[in-house]
Amino acid sequence: MPLFAIPFPFADPNAPFVIPPFEIGPLTIAIRWYALAYIAGLLIGWRYCLHLADRPPRFVERTDVDDFLVWATLGVVLGGRIGYVLFYKPGYYIDHPLEALYLWHGGMSFHGGALGVTTAILFFTRVRALPVFAFSDIICAAIPIGLFFGRIANFINGELFGRATDVPWAMVFPGGGPLPRHPSQLYEASCEGLLLFLVLLAAERAGARSHPGVLTGLFLALYAVARMSGELFRQPDVQLGFLMFGTTMGQLLSIPLLVAGIILILWAWRRPPIASAASR
Repeated sequence: MPLFAIPFPFADPNAPFVIPPFEIGPLTIAIRWYALAYIAGLLIGWRYCLHLADRPPRFVERTDVDDFLVWATLGVVLGGRIGYVLFYKPGYYIDHPLEALYLWHGGMSFHGGALGVTTAILFFTRVRALPVFAFSDIICAAIPIGLFFGRIANFINGELFGRATDVPWAMVFPGGGPLPRHPSQLYEASCEGLLLFLVLLAAERAGARSHPGVLTGLFLALYAVARMSGELFRQPDVQLGFLMFGTTMGQLLSIPLLVAGIILILWAWRRPPIASAASR
């Protein structure tokens, strides 16, 4: 282990420099970095989706993107929380069912959030009679924005830290004991967020949306690869540890995404390109 390690630069999960704590009656309300990350991801992602909706080929209207923001928020929050309860701590929440509602205690799952947003997309496109994959391509292109901010918030909170290491940039996290560890949240922010966004941006600029479903498949497959790679540096959840063949829960949950993404890319690319949406 190195003689020196980078000290963890944050100590407060709240964001007092952005929004100072305020009182409502007997309650003191403090805005957390994690909440700001969700808000930033949703709002910036929404604006990016509007930009894509205006680009040819135009399959959806800006009003569709505007109206889906509420659906997406519910899908992310409800799906993420339900996924965490079911995938990561089912035993605990069987004994403490009401605590599943305590969102302020933390605990969200990307894979659960993905299922929530997928459900929202399916219902929304059915209600609006929209082409499901053309719409999901726009939404999936923006998801890495939220992933980036979410992983930065994980880092600020000092949670989901990496495994012990002797790399020069190792960091001692408040909840990780005395050993220097990988800042794996920053690795994931770079790969699941920034790099994945740039790859999807390049694919969109190259005309991938003329084959509805390709961008969605690319997102699923590349996220799975990024997540499974990032899990090699991330400390497994303490209540789960390593699972079969030394894998982690995050890796196992990513396998179906990888398979589904590859199948969707092959299926969509073989279909004839669509130049523009039919008028509605």
